[in-house]
Amino acid sequence: MKIKITLLLLLGFATQTIAQKSLEVVYKKVDSTLLTITIDYPPDYQPGRSYPTILFFFGGGWNSGSIAQFEPHARYFASRGMVCARADYRVKARQKTTPFESVADAKSAMRFLRQHADQLGIDEGRLIAAGGSAGGHLAAALAHLPGLDDPKDDLSISTAPQALILYNPVIDNGPEGYGYERVGERYTAFSPIHNLDTVSPPTLFFLGTEDKLIPVSTAKAYKKKVEAKGGRCDLHLYEGQPHGFFNYKNLEYFKDTVLKTDAFLQSLGYLEGKETLTQFLSER
Repeated sequence: MKIKITLLLLLGFATQTIAQKSLEVVYKKVDSTLLTITIDYPPDYQPGRSYPTILFFFGGGWNSGSIAQFEPHARYFASRGMVCARADYRVKARQKTTPFESVADAKSAMRFLRQHADQLGIDEGRLIAAGGSAGGHLAAALAHLPGLDDPKDDLSISTAPQALILYNPVIDNGPEGYGYERVGERYTAFSPIHNLDTVSPPTLFFLGTEDKLIPVSTAKAYKKKVEAKGGRCDLHLYEGQPHGFFNYKNLEYFKDTVLKTDAFLQSLGYLEGKETLTQFLSER
């Protein structure tokens, strides 16, 4: 069962009614556009408890994309006892926007989850940002980019996640990177690899060695910079794999990346017990 509620109704929403359900909530309105977050809850969700949470952002070059991309990931990690949120955001094909609006929306989504953590069963101290390609850029932007906020946001609410899960992320937007033709000289404020000025949250980074958009050298440079600041960056390279290799349609690599993600989350204390991916897939 899926419940749809509006931002105006959220504050009066009874937490007890979201047990064992998927929740769709409007987190932002821009003109006539309503932006939503779809949230999946653990099957044994208990009202009044707070759960480690993953916020997913789909890929698509800030041009297109759908929250359906990370539906299998969200369902699996919800089955493992996490709250999993998938945020829609403005893209060029639907709203005629630029990548900068996409970043502003991602920040608004994270702030919304933090602002309503009690109502939504979210543990603010264990809030993870994840995404693929341009969605990976948005996840990293939450941790590393100090500006590009929506001016209507409450800027006192942090966008920084406690961990990052990045699937072939666009993390270099400089002259030699991806997206420079769209962001131009503003890349210095937009590109995560150019803004690694503080200690990064623990980061999991997946990349295929035949990715035509993100060179392996870029991933290695990112890892080196993160670790030079005292952070953790677990980089997993997949020989011969192209961009988007991790998606559900590529079941072998979907399974491998999910299992590595499960292990990463266990290492942070966000998950416990043996992975249950085989059982999950058999029940889909």
